Amino acid sequence: MLLTWLPWALVALVALLVTPWLLGIRYIPHNRVGIVEKLWSRKGSLTNGRIIALQGEAGFQAEILRGGMHAGFFPWQYRIHKEPLVMIAESRIGYIYARDGGPLPPTQTLATIVDCNHFQDAQAFLTRGGERGRQRAMLREGVFAINVALFVVITEDRVFAGPIQEREGKYSDWQEQLKTIRGFSPVIVGYGGATAPKVEEPAVGGADLTIAPTDTIGIVTVHDGAPLESGEIIAPEVRAENRDHNYFQNPETFLALGGRRGKQLQVLTDGTFFINRWFATVEMRPKTLIPIGYVGVVVSYYGGKGEDTTGEGFRYGEQVASGQRGVWRQALPPGKYPINPYAVKVELVPTVNFVLRWITGQAEAHQYDKDLVSIALITADGYEPVLPLSLVLHIDYEKAPSVVQRFGDVRRLITQTLDPILTSYFRDVAQSSHMLDLLTHREDIQRRATEELGKRFKEFDINCIAVLIGRPESTVGPEQEDPIERLFDQLRMRRLAEEQISTFAKQEEAAQHLKDLNNAKAAAEKQAELTQTKIEIEVSGNRGEAQLAEAQRLSRRDIARAEGESRSRELLGRGEASKIAQIGLAEAAVSLQKIRAYGDSRLFALNLVADRFAGSAQPIVPERLLVMGGGGTEKIDLGSSNVFSQFLTLLLAEKSGLGMTEGGAGVADLEKLTASLAKKFEQALTVETTAGTVIVPES
Repeated sequence: MLLTWLPWALVALVALLVTPWLLGIRYIPHNRVGIVEKLWSRKGSLTNGRIIALQGEAGFQAEILRGGMHAGFFPWQYRIHKEPLVMIAESRIGYIYARDGGPLPPTQTLATIVDCNHFQDAQAFLTRGGERGRQRAMLREGVFAINVALFVVITEDRVFAGPIQEREGKYSDWQEQLKTIRGFSPVIVGYGGATAPKVEEPAVGGADLTIAPTDTIGIVTVHDGAPLESGEIIAPEVRAENRDHNYFQNPETFLALGGRRGKQLQVLTDGTFFINRWFATVEMRPKTLIPIGYVGVVVSYYGGKGEDTTGEGFRYGEQVASGQRGVWRQALPPGKYPINPYAVKVELVPTVNFVLRWITGQAEAHQYDKDLVSIALITADGYEPVLPLSLVLHIDYEKAPSVVQRFGDVRRLITQTLDPILTSYFRDVAQSSHMLDLLTHREDIQRRATEELGKRFKEFDINCIAVLIGRPESTVGPEQEDPIERLFDQLRMRRLAEEQISTFAKQEEAAQHLKDLNNAKAAAEKQAELTQTKIEIEVSGNRGEAQLAEAQRLSRRDIARAEGESRSRELLGRGEASKIAQIGLAEAAVSLQKIRAYGDSRLFALNLVADRFAGSAQPIVPERLLVMGGGGTEKIDLGSSNVFSQFLTLLLAEKSGLGMTEGGAGVADLEKLTASLAKKFEQALTVETTAGTVIVPES
């Protein structure tokens, strides 16, 4: 029985399922939409290349079926294609391609945006002027019930192409292209966005131009709109008082304001921007950094023709005001700028000192001197050295635009101006100098070079701070003797001799100082004695001066006393002498009278002599007898000093009776002798005084 009823049950089930379909009842799941394809219609087929029916024609219908039961779609007239809802993930973008609509104008790339409820109202899209092709409008995150027979939706995950069979891979190629440029994600400038490619641009003087990888700007290139004017390479910025395209996120407003296709002057700064990549692509570039100590000279590639501000005297080009095409008169100060590198070029010009090296194989961090080599010279005495040197330069920040206007950039300034001038100058110096001058008079050469080159560089608005000369080097091979080294050996020997002379002089000076030191030490050791002796000398000197003063006082006193006593004695002596002289004269007169009384003076004299002999202590008869010779006729010399001997001779002659006659010569001589004795006696009685002493003769 079961086998009998089973076929009937299957037939009933099929009939139950097929009957609604035959009656035109269709069920659409809620996660799908129904694309209605009308197989035939009494209104005929679509015309004018349309594929979407708006008036019930045969073909794909504009209206779609949403989730639920729908009737009237008989299978012999309709075919229902169930397609998934379009889903756009969060922070993602969906791109739309319209298969139907008005044709695009020849100069238009993307279809104009029309109000069609985010492409969910196909009827409105087609009736309001929607255009076929890629759309300017795009879908943001969410779920959309879209007629995929009319619209192809391209997302990051899949392509919603609908029931229409087309060339395989057509939309997939678009999807890959959009993935390559990250077109399904919003444009993020700054933190969280794409990093800019590293730009190898060395800084003058080794300045740090490092910038954060995310410190970027977005350079926008618009692919739709009117083309640029002839001769222009950058589209100008467009903006109205009450309307704004919101940084290219509203293509219709951008085009309505007169925006043009091409690279845009306006850039994207930090932020997130939902931009249709079919309408505009974005290139990440780093911001322009002008470090401290530098200025940025702007060379603009856009703008109107400006008026020259340099005057007639400057014939190296024109400088214009900011915003005009050409070299801007005002340089940019240090800072960070969101400058479009396709619109303007910024030349860094140092306002601090920087060094250039004319040394083969060496270069500074800025690499501007990487092509400079040591200068080959020929000296006046035939040497052929190469001279390494360095140059310290400075550029006035106000004259930086003039420098860029003259030379284009700093590297061209160095290679086309500074290098020829410097090389020529030092070759001229070498031809008038000897090799020894380059070695020993380097300071003078540097000073003169700094002054002379400073004057020349000033004509080009450059300040020469210093010229630094290195050691000249020889060009001979290693197997040959270096003439410069030989000259250095001579200089070393000469210097060594000079140093020896100086050393000897210093040693002599040291020896003298050592001698002085020893003397000082000895004096220090005897300092106590020296001090004591000095004190004793001073005391003795003081004591001597005191004694001298006392002696002088006493001597003056004694002299005065002695002078007084001497004067007194002199007066007394003179008185006594006068008295004695008077007595003597009286006695002499008496004696003369006695002699005359005797009648013979010789008798009187003999009497006197006898009296003297009688009272004398000497013996009358000498123990020894001296006989003095002489004739009787000889006269007695009264001038002889031995009066006594003469007197004795006369006495003996008298006794013997020889020549003693009265009136004769003997008597006369005796009288003279007596007178002489009297006179000498008177003189002897005279008192003589010397230094207060009275001398009285004994006889």
